[in-house]
Amino acid sequence: MTKQEVLKRYFGYDGFRPGQELLVDGILQGRDTFGIMPTGAGKSLCYQIPGLLLPGITLVISPLISLMKDQVAALNQAGVHAAYLNSSLSAGQFQTALRNMVRGQYKIVYVAPERLLTEQFLWASHQIEISQLCVDEAHCISQWGQDFRPSYLKIPEFVGQLDVRPVISAFTATATKEVREDILALLDLQDPVTLTTGFDRKNLKFIVQRPADKMKALLAYVGEHRDECGIVYCLTRKGVEEVCERLVKEGYDATRYHAGLGDAERMQNQEAFIYDQKQIMVATNAFGMGIDKSNVRYVCHYNMPKTMENYYQEAGRAGRDGLPSECILFYGGQDVVTNQFLIDRMEPPEDADEETGEQIKEREREKLKRMTFYCMTNECLRAYILRYFGEYGDNFCGNCSNCLTQFEDRDVSETARNLIGCIASGSRSYGMTTIIDTVHKSKSAKILRMGMDRNPFYGSCEAVPVYQLRQIMNHLVLHGYLRLTDDEYPVLYLEEAARRVAEGEPVVMKVAKEIPKEKKEKKDTKKGSAAAGMADIDRGLFEKLRELRLEIARREKVPPYLIFSDKTLVNMCVMMPKNKEEMLQVSGVGEVKYSKYGPQFLEVIGCDSYV
Repeated sequence: MTKQEVLKRYFGYDGFRPGQELLVDGILQGRDTFGIMPTGAGKSLCYQIPGLLLPGITLVISPLISLMKDQVAALNQAGVHAAYLNSSLSAGQFQTALRNMVRGQYKIVYVAPERLLTEQFLWASHQIEISQLCVDEAHCISQWGQDFRPSYLKIPEFVGQLDVRPVISAFTATATKEVREDILALLDLQDPVTLTTGFDRKNLKFIVQRPADKMKALLAYVGEHRDECGIVYCLTRKGVEEVCERLVKEGYDATRYHAGLGDAERMQNQEAFIYDQKQIMVATNAFGMGIDKSNVRYVCHYNMPKTMENYYQEAGRAGRDGLPSECILFYGGQDVVTNQFLIDRMEPPEDADEETGEQIKEREREKLKRMTFYCMTNECLRAYILRYFGEYGDNFCGNCSNCLTQFEDRDVSETARNLIGCIASGSRSYGMTTIIDTVHKSKSAKILRMGMDRNPFYGSCEAVPVYQLRQIMNHLVLHGYLRLTDDEYPVLYLEEAARRVAEGEPVVMKVAKEIPKEKKEKKDTKKGSAAAGMADIDRGLFEKLRELRLEIARREKVPPYLIFSDKTLVNMCVMMPKNKEEMLQVSGVGEVKYSKYGPQFLEVIGCDSYV
């Protein structure tokens, strides 16, 4: 078979997505490859298709059990013989899988990095022809990456013990310049075909809100998306418990996931979400890596993550099928304090000395600043994310909360001078809240006890709402007029630019225009982030196809999205196929899946067309 025939027969696609074919060709030509592709861009096909065409076995090194199970289940559904080797298998199951691998029963085998240098696996590796060694989630090899796994450092030693060096491919979704350089060096990729397809996910809408009451805002949001599947991320286990309990109390099908739960409960809750038995997963960042659930319509961050890498990877779990989806972040000042607390108590990586541990913490603090600035900026959110990963383009995407908000330039020089003057007049350094309370003429016991009522700028901004004072303060920090320390209790210092403001330099910031109430009421009230992607289809038919998919999934005990993705069901509704030939033209329907499920879906479409 050719690569195009494999693509259509097993995966149901007529053509490659941008970048895929270049990487597939590189592997088939025997060259090392390195692909940086956003979540949902089809990284797995880049090594799976060569794996089916190369003469020997493809070993895929993968960091998580859930990731392996998902990938192997998807391959088996598509008619490909695949297996995984990890700690979830009993000793007997592991031996059986190993024997089957040696006999050549599998074309693709997923293996945990911890297994590579074990005596059993090394023996088996010398009995087979390994055509390709794929390192999935390759950023895990770098200590500067957000998911560093010391076990990934065993990969080069494993390769060195093989009789013949296979083609090595590496893939990741998010990697800064430092992490990319680490991957190339540590894996010793030789003259690799390297491709970065870009980090942009155009189907994702990015939203940042700073609600006074996060719980109220969350309940309002999930209420508008009641029929859709979503993930809510919290920073702490306590946060997960509180949010999940409230959602369940309000009648939502929600479950939870964090490291404090037992293995059995975590697995049970994860499967309930994957199998569409629960609509909402509330979790810490322990959840999600390797979860290929394609119909997640929104990812909500109840708290701000530590880094842009963490945020973009977690947000990227929305809309993997390419349909419109939303990534919403609720920001609060306490999030910064909590993240600083977590950084201060970080354990250094295995075998790292004290100096290296401190360097890592310092980098994490710098990354936290960049993440905080994302939550404060009035510029295009998508452009901010892409710049972070070294990609530049227009500063207007038309699909983020900032670009969809009307802004106007406002001169805030007088207020800025009062804030700066208050900081400069203090007998010592103070935090944001103290300075804002002082200029707003707070009569709290704390302000009076500290003597801030004697500050010459006390009450100078009494007429300015507190939320506006905080916005202006954030602007001054973001644009380098003020410096906020990284301490457990952050305090403010003046930068040189602040002195120029005090001497008369103007300060202009973008602020959201006030929208009249009557105009707000006229805004489109259509609910659901996926509505735009399904506006022109028969929703009744779509729901009937979903019901059939769920019925088959429960019968076969597999996640519904492994039968067909939402995007494939939408395409069926658009194309309305009447026979096998037309059904095979639907994106995501290959010959193997058609033989299993095609006639049943054709029957529903045919019946519906006569209604």
